[in-house]
Amino acid sequence: MTDETISGQPVTDEMIEEWADEAETGYDVEKLRKRGRPTLGAGPGAVVPVRMDAALLEALNARAEQEHVSRSEAIREAVRAWTQVA
Repeated sequence: MTDETISGQPVTDEMIEEWADEAETGYDVEKLRKRGRPTLGAGPGAVVPVRMDAALLEALNARAEQEHVSRSEAIREAVRAWTQVA
């Protein structure tokens, strides 16, 4: 038994053995590729840190919430409109 947990549940030696057996039999690569964040545009996205003052960030958060989109999506939409890139 380890001291590790997943979502608060202890990880047992039996669980580790089961995962190891599963890994040894192999995984469906196509299925694994469909996991994670979706691509943006033609490929994976790059993280671009941006500094904002408190007033601008508050306005961004309020507008994103009003439009029911994430803050990141609101920023992408604003940049697309400003650069005229679809």
